[in-house]
Amino acid sequence: MSTVTSKPKYEIPTPREITTKPRRSDLIFSAIVTGGGFTSLLILGLITFFLGMRGWSAIKESGLGFITGAQWVAADLEAGTPSNYGIGAMLFGTFVIALIGLAVAAPLSIGVALFLTYYAPDFLKRPLTLVIDIMAAIPSIVYGLWGYFVLMPHAIYWAKLIHRYFSWIPIFEMKDPVFIRSPFVAGLVLSIMIIPIMTAITREVFAQTPLDRVQAAYALGATKWSMIKAVVFPYGRSGMIGGAMLGLGRAMGETVAVYTVLNISYRFNYEVLFSAGGSVASMIVAKFGEASAVEIDALMGAGFVLFLATLLVNLLANLIVNLGKKGR
Repeated sequence: MSTVTSKPKYEIPTPREITTKPRRSDLIFSAIVTGGGFTSLLILGLITFFLGMRGWSAIKESGLGFITGAQWVAADLEAGTPSNYGIGAMLFGTFVIALIGLAVAAPLSIGVALFLTYYAPDFLKRPLTLVIDIMAAIPSIVYGLWGYFVLMPHAIYWAKLIHRYFSWIPIFEMKDPVFIRSPFVAGLVLSIMIIPIMTAITREVFAQTPLDRVQAAYALGATKWSMIKAVVFPYGRSGMIGGAMLGLGRAMGETVAVYTVLNISYRFNYEVLFSAGGSVASMIVAKFGEASAVEIDALMGAGFVLFLATLLVNLLANLIVNLGKKGR
């Protein structure tokens, strides 16, 4: 007698309904992210509005001389002397110091990024990356004190060598041999401060180089350095420029470190090795504690101009990076 086994009956599952309606969790997450983005934009707008509102009276009174002038004279009611506010010299010093820092930090950052991406062994890559990230979190006053007590004696010696052998270049020529607390020293301190952010951006760009291009370069017999010159640098050019511009914007707004190692002088100083100069941020720190109400409004105007200049540099950096991505 044979037994017939019946096949098990399976229930056909209910068809899943396909819909474009997002789930509740997606809606909540999207609202949180959107709110955070708009909050950052709102804070940025409020800062711009506050600085512009407080400083507009001083900017309007001084006119174009507020940006091009080289004097900062508060009004003296007893002597009847009117105020004369101009940040031209400080604005010029801001760009000079930031460019010195950028000139020193850019090649170092590119070299560190290349080492971490293509040369460093695995047991060194993580610790060095951690050290660079920690450098970005060190307070600026620490950099300022380190620059004043540790870096400045060595920087003065370097400045003397530069003056001795390159004094035929106008920016290295000096009438008085006073090298302490110069824009050169301030630029060196800023270069140490902006190396972490520039290295992080450059390293990220180098790591995104397409692997097929790298392997193709090796297949054609290229050495590692030849591959870097032929593949990595052209691919990461926009990223390197964008990182340098972001570092420039970071350097332009630095305050305490520059104030510690720079001798503030209200004049257009073209001699970067001479002990005179200044920046808008360091001037605000130096003047804010003893300023009157009217002078505080002028300092707010100076901060507004510096804020716009830094914002313009950052927008230019983003534009360069985006144009580089489109061209790949």
